[in-house]
Amino acid sequence: MLAWLVVGLYGLSLVVIFFYALLQASLAINYLRTKKNQANTLKPLVDFPFVTIQLPIYNEKYVVERLLEQTVKLNWPKDKIEFQILDDSTDETTEILQREIEKFVLEGFQIYLVRRSDRVGFKAGALKHGLLTAKGEFIAIFDADFMPDPEFLNQTVPYFEDENIGVVQTRWEHLNRDFSILTKLQAFALDAHFSVEQVGRNVKNHFINFNGTAGIWRKETIIDAGGWEADTLTEDLDLSYRAQLKNWKFVYCEDIGSPAELPVAMSALKSQQFRWTKGGAETFKKMCWRLLTQPKLGFMHRIHGMVHLFNSSVFVFVLLLAICSVPLVYLVSGNKVLSIWVDYSAVFFISTIFLVFYYAVSYREKADNKFQKLIKFSYRFIQFLVVTMGLSYYNAQAVIMGYFGKKTAFVRTPKFNADQSSTGSWRKNAYLNSKLKFSSLIELVLGLYFAAAIVFGLVSGIYGMVPFHTLLSLGFLSVFTYSIAEKKGV
Repeated sequence: MLAWLVVGLYGLSLVVIFFYALLQASLAINYLRTKKNQANTLKPLVDFPFVTIQLPIYNEKYVVERLLEQTVKLNWPKDKIEFQILDDSTDETTEILQREIEKFVLEGFQIYLVRRSDRVGFKAGALKHGLLTAKGEFIAIFDADFMPDPEFLNQTVPYFEDENIGVVQTRWEHLNRDFSILTKLQAFALDAHFSVEQVGRNVKNHFINFNGTAGIWRKETIIDAGGWEADTLTEDLDLSYRAQLKNWKFVYCEDIGSPAELPVAMSALKSQQFRWTKGGAETFKKMCWRLLTQPKLGFMHRIHGMVHLFNSSVFVFVLLLAICSVPLVYLVSGNKVLSIWVDYSAVFFISTIFLVFYYAVSYREKADNKFQKLIKFSYRFIQFLVVTMGLSYYNAQAVIMGYFGKKTAFVRTPKFNADQSSTGSWRKNAYLNSKLKFSSLIELVLGLYFAAAIVFGLVSGIYGMVPFHTLLSLGFLSVFTYSIAEKKGV
């Protein structure tokens, strides 16, 4: 009975991951079918609508000067733009902002420091509070680590000539892509989302999401969809679905880049991943029934929407698949029926091929020739798999907490300043969490667990799972080592 339970959980995980990978591959096909060099038919603006730029800030002393200096460069008439600094800071960030704001006010900018008596609702609460006094017909939002292109508004606002369009989202670029292997792997993953996934959904009019920053909303859309809500950690994903269910159209612009900084510390990456995965589960829980029952919604729109919201939950099945694979090796060694079943289940590992295709389409690292690019991609994809597997426990617990309704604070990702990071002084960042989490010890245990499975496989002559267990062991031990090294300041 126990044997078949293990096999059943293992098989279920394989099937879920297979369909996830299949849908991702279909998005890659959609992406490749789009016309990459379509002529821009947008007409230049004649009348400039009033725009509000919202900059949500919470303890960002390393990057706020850079943010303001870059944002005021936006090429837009000064009498048609205002800047709201939505500051919830509790440290010297506020003093830095006040000095910068005084300087820009003297230069004729409409720039306001908006503070609240408490931090209720975190980022969603700040955006909601700012909207009460925002004068703009359109609301552009940038997180503290972004450096918007001066032509951002001229490139995005013309899309709103279509009165049905509620959001224009742009592609994230990476200021510090090549800083370390950690930033390279983040860029590898985000490039896939900000090219293949967003374009692949948008071209078929499937649901896409505002990514929390580097996008611009029609103010009417936010209000019509019910406004910002703080009952999930991904307020951007939540509002995106509520708006699209109200029949507002979203536009994704891959050709408009918005540079930003990638986390350079494992703890910073983990806090970001936790927020995204837990928030995704919370939004799925909140919106899945509405998606299933929404009238006049096409079948494929419904399916892609459900899978999109369910994406973060795949980490649960990755972890379940990994854990079950170890006793499975022992069980099949003396059971011919189970052995045959497991042999046939290997067909589901075609999921890896689908994922290779998905990430290969989006791969952006430069190389001298195609062969070198293939080698670099193969190496990077394996590294990506290793770290993704290593983060599966941390992300899986976030998903489970989201489904069970456990409330946690909105822990924003520490920013470092790309120039500062290049000197190595990021380790002195005041916002880094100095405590080693219990999850890191679990990652160590899992790393040793899969290392033992490798030994058992080699000794018993059952080699099929050895490569999989090797990736898992390397993944968990790598994530654990990164965490330990960061705490010790190595």
